[in-house]
Amino acid sequence: MGTFAFKLPDIGEGVVEGEVVEWMVAVGDTVKEDDPILSVMTDKATVEIPAPCDGTVTKIIGDAGDILPVGVVCIEFEVDGDGNASASEPEPAAPAVEEAPEPVAEPEPAPAPEPTPAPEPVAVAGPVVERAPGTKPLAAPAVRQRARDAGVDLYHVAGSGPAGRITHADLDVHLSGGASRASSAMPMGSSAKVAKTGTEEIKVIGLRRKIADSMMASYSTIPHFSYFEEVDVTELESLRQHLNATRPEGAPKLTYLPFIMLALVKGLGQRPECNALFDDEAGVVTRHEAVHLGIATQTDRGLYVPVVKHVEAMDIWSAAAEMGRVTQATRDGKAGVDELTGSTFTITSLGRMGGLGATPIINKPEVGILGVHNAKDRAVVIDGRVEVRRIMNLSSSWDHRVVDGHDGASLVQLLKSMLEHPATIFM
Repeated sequence: MGTFAFKLPDIGEGVVEGEVVEWMVAVGDTVKEDDPILSVMTDKATVEIPAPCDGTVTKIIGDAGDILPVGVVCIEFEVDGDGNASASEPEPAAPAVEEAPEPVAEPEPAPAPEPTPAPEPVAVAGPVVERAPGTKPLAAPAVRQRARDAGVDLYHVAGSGPAGRITHADLDVHLSGGASRASSAMPMGSSAKVAKTGTEEIKVIGLRRKIADSMMASYSTIPHFSYFEEVDVTELESLRQHLNATRPEGAPKLTYLPFIMLALVKGLGQRPECNALFDDEAGVVTRHEAVHLGIATQTDRGLYVPVVKHVEAMDIWSAAAEMGRVTQATRDGKAGVDELTGSTFTITSLGRMGGLGATPIINKPEVGILGVHNAKDRAVVIDGRVEVRRIMNLSSSWDHRVVDGHDGASLVQLLKSMLEHPATIFM
C-alpha cells in the first residue's frame, strides 16, 4: 500500500487559489477515480474537483471557508501500489497557526470507566421530503454509510448543501425527528405555542462570500446614483403576443427581456459612455462597441451573472435563445467561466416579484445596471380620459464618477421611447 498526495489542480484562467466550499468525502471514505471529492470557489466560478485515483481517504487539509493556493496538497489517499509519496516525506504545509505554548506537566488522568455499548441505531422518521421519481439524493459516502447504519432512506431527507446535497447536519435533523415528532404528540386541534430559543450560525463561505465581497467592493468604491422611470408597454405586449403566436418552429417563447436587450443595443450605441468598464486604479474608462449583457440569475447556489455576448449581432429570436441557454446552464451548474465573465452592462429582473422600484448595485467594473420590474395593468390618464394600460417600471444605477446624471437618464429615456413604440427597436 502507498500514499497518494493530491494537490489542488490548476483550474485555469489565471486562477491561483480557491476557497473550500464543501468536502464531499471524509477520512475513512473509499472513493473511485473521478468521484467528486471537493467543491472549490474561485473568483470566477464554482468547480467540482474529482478524485484522481481509487483509494481510501486518510487525510484532508482545509475546512470549508479556507483559501488554498493552487499546488498545495489538500487530500491524501491510501492506494494500492507505491502511490506518489512516502511516509518519510515531510508533511504538506498547512495554514499557518499561532505557536502553542510549551506544554506543562499534568497529573496522570484517572482510569476511564468502561465504555457503555452504544445502542443499536433505530430509524427515526423526520420531516418527509419527496423527490421527483428517478432523482438521486446527493450526499458524501460517509453520509450515505451513516444513513444505512441508521436505517434511513436518504430519498426522504432534506438537503441544505449546494444543489440540495445532504450533509451530516441534515441527517442529524432528520434523525431527531424535527418538528414532526413534537407536532405528532399534540392532540388534534391543539393550538399550544412553544417559546423558541434556538439559534443557527451560518458561515459565510463560497459564493455567498464572493457576492458579499463583490457587493462591498462595488458599493464602497462606486458613488451610485439611481434613476427610475415607468414605461407603457401596452403596444409591446401586443407585439410580444403576436410573435409568440406566430413564432417559427423550435423558436423560444419571448418574454420582455429580449426586446429590452435589443433596445439596449440601440440605446448604448447612442450613449457609449454607458457601455463601458472603469479601471479605477488605472483611471481609465474603456468603452466597448460590442454589447455583452450580463443577466442576473438566481440559482439554488446563489446569484450568478451569465453573459449573452455580442447581442449587437443578434435578432430577437437568437437573443432569446442564447439568454435561455446561458441562464439555464447557470441554474444547472454547468455554465463555464467564459459564460460567466466578460459583461459590459448588466440587466437584473425581479420577474413576477416585481416591486415598484429598487436601487440595483453596479456589477463592478461596469458603470451602469438596469433593473426591470414586472408589467401590470394600471389606470392612466391619456388626453384627459382614463384608460387601462400595461405599465412596467425601470430602475437604474450609474457610476457617478464617470457617468453624468444626464447621460444615465438619457439612456433610460431612449429605452422608454423604443419600448413604447416597439417598431423602432427593429428600425
